[in-house]
Amino acid sequence: MRFLNTSGLALGLALAAGSAAGAPAAQSGGTVASGPAAVVEHFHPKGKLPSTFTLELRNGLKAELPFDDKRDFDEAKKGFIAAPPYKKIMADAGHVAWDMESYQWLLSGQDFASIHPSLQRQAVLNMGFGLYEVVPGRVYQVRGFDLANISFIKGDTGWIVFDPLTAKETARSALELINEKLGKRPVVGVVYSHSHVDHWAGVRGVVDEADVVSGKVMLIAPEGFMEAAIAENVFAGNVMSRRSQVQYATLLQRNPFGHVDQSIGKNVARGAVGLIAPNRLISKDFEEITLDGVKMVFQNTPDTEAPTEMNTWFPQFKAFWAAENVTGTIHNIYTLRGAAVRNSLNWSKHINVALWKFGQEAEVMFASHSWPRWGNARIQEVMRTQRDAYANLNNQALHYANQGVTINEIHNVYKVPESLQQQWAARSYHGSEQNNARGVINRFLGHWDGNPATLIPLSPSDSAPLYVEMMGGAERIMARGRDLMAQGKYLHAVEILDKLVFGEPRNQAARDLLADAYEQLGYQMESTSTRNTFLQGAYELRSGMPTGEAPSTGSADVIRSMPTGFWLDFLGISMDPKRAEGMSLTINLVLPDIGEKYLVELSNATLTNIEGVQAPKPDLTLTLNRADLNRVMLGVATFDQLAQAGQARFDGDRTAIYKLRDLLVTFTPDFEFIPGSASEQRQVPPGRPFVLPDPVNIMGE
Repeated sequence: MRFLNTSGLALGLALAAGSAAGAPAAQSGGTVASGPAAVVEHFHPKGKLPSTFTLELRNGLKAELPFDDKRDFDEAKKGFIAAPPYKKIMADAGHVAWDMESYQWLLSGQDFASIHPSLQRQAVLNMGFGLYEVVPGRVYQVRGFDLANISFIKGDTGWIVFDPLTAKETARSALELINEKLGKRPVVGVVYSHSHVDHWAGVRGVVDEADVVSGKVMLIAPEGFMEAAIAENVFAGNVMSRRSQVQYATLLQRNPFGHVDQSIGKNVARGAVGLIAPNRLISKDFEEITLDGVKMVFQNTPDTEAPTEMNTWFPQFKAFWAAENVTGTIHNIYTLRGAAVRNSLNWSKHINVALWKFGQEAEVMFASHSWPRWGNARIQEVMRTQRDAYANLNNQALHYANQGVTINEIHNVYKVPESLQQQWAARSYHGSEQNNARGVINRFLGHWDGNPATLIPLSPSDSAPLYVEMMGGAERIMARGRDLMAQGKYLHAVEILDKLVFGEPRNQAARDLLADAYEQLGYQMESTSTRNTFLQGAYELRSGMPTGEAPSTGSADVIRSMPTGFWLDFLGISMDPKRAEGMSLTINLVLPDIGEKYLVELSNATLTNIEGVQAPKPDLTLTLNRADLNRVMLGVATFDQLAQAGQARFDGDRTAIYKLRDLLVTFTPDFEFIPGSASEQRQVPPGRPFVLPDPVNIMGE
């Protein structure tokens, strides 16, 4: 999973970081109670209760799924040592960084009819909060302090920290808790298992950068970590921010009708994010390091859950660290926030290698999410289950594709084998089998389904009025939509009502009817991604896009680590090509402190750059240190200010930089996916044309 909350950088590594407090208050539109007692109010005045069809589906699932298998609950509570006296962690900036209190209703014992029963089970399992012992006297975890777990390995003299969470404040609180309960020890090592931000951005809460730079603390990561941590999804960062608001729906209230879980944890912390570069990279398939008396065998698993990732085997403890490759759910092959489609088959193969190299001896398996598994038979069971689930997804999707099933059909054809459906570790809480199956097809064949009619499709705003006209207008469509919903055919109703909403964006009655269909589909979903997407869609149809607190923490660490070429590439994306038509510029950029030179050219309404090349007769040569360029990238200084301070030099036509500046657009993640949902006056931030925009999203996943 990934999440990044930076000021001035749309790195697209993140998911929405809002909290329940950021959701608009609303009167109750209904109540629901099933099982033991408390009555729960819907947070929206137009909100509906679960329909008869949703209740029937839920009852059927409760009968079909193996709820008698309680092993996950036993394992989730095993080794519990202590919980802190608080359930909220405050950010250094003054806001709430972490809030487990807002989910306590899940522990009421109530059976919530508006939540898929399997998802409710997962949401309760993710309520673990506190310090746990994994291997007696040697391996510990603090769970429930962030989306991920933070793990502590006890060496001869200090702690080796695995995956220091998303925020400095939550990681620091976890270290304080374990030191309080088990005795204070220094941190002698840190391991980043992979490049998603919830596994490294809290590093400054457990270690000082000076100790890493000096070598006093070993900071270990897989090869390619820095590039992946910074570069993945930079160029689509703003739209990914907006899509993350939909997939994770964290601006919806936390109650049975809204946000209930993030499948691999409760939510993402909203604190200070940082990045310290590793001083030890793992480059081989298998590599052994002994640190503070602890032997660790690292297994590189690139192109699985993250572009760069690694598992770890502890032979002294017979303990296997599965990173985020084996957790309590099937993950995203295609994530709705947007990212490169992951390699399901490769993922399966790396699990298989781990199974046969380490799984034959392992007596405990723990990971960066979910809870550990104990006993060799249990560990092999879970590893085989997830291995087979990822392989089956790849193989079955391509099996049908090779028989002509298209990307627009595979989600209705692919079916998880019955034997895997009965395994909790193969349930799709984070991923969705429908979207993952489409992702496999997209990875191998792309988005086109082979039908010439879909090769150059009309935009929905152009096609929808044709459909509305041919279907006889709004009233007939809404009448038919109500009929379909009365039969429980919510997807059929969505098919026609969506056309009406695109054809008549201000038809609130149509919007409300489509929202009702979305809401029932959300209640029925096991995957948090699909549940959240439908419920967020329902909210936006009824009330417009939700608002919440803007990100307030910055990450100079990430900006400082970003390659100059990435920033120049993003300027090319930010440039308005229509305004650039007919213009030409040539700028030499010189960064003496790091020995870099770039040629930046504007031609054919396109901005390009190349490292190590200088034009013989540029319009402008701009010379400044990269350390000072970082201030421009952060938006705390301008080139003119640097020049006045003697920290930048212009040789040539100084107006070239102004011409380029005036072509740049500031992206904001407040645009519509559903027409008529955005505020009539979009919140455009003050112009900072040489700055990447603030993200609202982030990280994994």
